[in-house]
Amino acid sequence: MTHPVDLIEIWRGDMIECMHQGHAVVCDASGQIIDAWGDPETVIFPRSSCKMLQALPLVESGAADAFGLTEKQLALSCASHDGSYIHTEAVSAWIKDLGLAEPDFRCGPQVPGDKDVRDDLIRAGDQPCRIHNNCSGKHSGFLTLNKHLGAGTEYTQIDHPVQQACKAVFEEVTQETSPTYGIDGCSAPNFASTLHGLARSMAFFASAHTRSDTRSSAAARLAQAMMAYPEMVAGETRACTNLMRAMDGKVAVKTGAEGVFIAIIPEKQLGVALKITDGATRASEAAIAAILVKLGVLDANHPTAKSLMTPDIRNWDGLVTGRISPVSALI
Repeated sequence: MTHPVDLIEIWRGDMIECMHQGHAVVCDASGQIIDAWGDPETVIFPRSSCKMLQALPLVESGAADAFGLTEKQLALSCASHDGSYIHTEAVSAWIKDLGLAEPDFRCGPQVPGDKDVRDDLIRAGDQPCRIHNNCSGKHSGFLTLNKHLGAGTEYTQIDHPVQQACKAVFEEVTQETSPTYGIDGCSAPNFASTLHGLARSMAFFASAHTRSDTRSSAAARLAQAMMAYPEMVAGETRACTNLMRAMDGKVAVKTGAEGVFIAIIPEKQLGVALKITDGATRASEAAIAAILVKLGVLDANHPTAKSLMTPDIRNWDGLVTGRISPVSALI
């Protein structure tokens, strides 16, 4: 990863204590870069930020319609959810309709991020299961596509038809040949791309509503589903959900592990992708909020924008000891 630039400052008192560096790219509908910070050609793993790309085969293949998936389920197929009851109940009903069950998932058991659900499990003496995994919505999509294709049970294997379909879509929409892949936290392959390629793919989603081909129609449906059901994409108090609500459902955003964030802006037909090199979530959230403000789609005075872009840092006694702030180039 070459030539990252300063993006987010961490202040303590009147001195910068820490600096988060990274890269960010904004692309228009043609895939051209209209703004960038750092190196657009740096190669990254998009991690969960690219789940809408992984969900494209589900929709464009006809599997989503064949199984009568709702808009809410399409949003869930793009989710990194926190295991709240709205997520686990929806996933459970979805796979039951497929004639499948929890053991059919290939994502591992995960302690839910939702505190109430976690505490209920502890009180009941139960263990978290695969449905609690933050990627169980994406995997429900994989299982739906897999049933539609009539393929084998090991749907996360790189040579499986589900993952080969995901790879083909990923390379075609990023307009790049992926140089490598890694295994994500949910056991599915995650294909690498340049940051430019990832932003280009998000611009494809952002401009999809202007076209009528099968893939564009599928992309537009997925973006619309995310914007219509932001609570299914992440969860209450989560940055993705709060940002989409703050922008009145007009922009889709999605985080990824290790400091990745994307945005899909249909009204402006723009795609955004960023990567914080040290993987810090506080920095990726601040950076995406700053870029959305800069692009005129997020009000800088909205409480969500302030809470992510310029939050106070407090100590255990509640005293303000510092602040987080984007560098001037992002503002």
